[in-house]
Amino acid sequence: MSDRASLIDQIAAALREHGIAAAIGVWITFVAGLATAVTRKAFTNEALLHKLEQELAEERTRIESRRAEDRHNDDARLARIEGDIHEMRNLMFAAFQRGRED
Repeated sequence: MSDRASLIDQIAAALREHGIAAAIGVWITFVAGLATAVTRKAFTNEALLHKLEQELAEERTRIESRRAEDRHNDDARLARIEGDIHEMRNLMFAAFQRGRED
């Protein structure tokens, strides 16, 4: 408790000795410290936002690449299915033709 009283006594003594000049100095120091903290936070948030935007752009590029690859694979699969259907149709037609000739 004596340390706390001692600190308060020292502050009171400084204000009595230096008066309004000390109060203005403390106020300016407080405002400058607050402005510094706000500026640092703003720049930190801006940098974080920029990093997130870059990561989002990279993710979009990756997803578009994946979709293009999936579309290519689907097109190839559909082409194989259509080829199989065409071959089966020709095979059935040939079997039907042979059946009529007998």
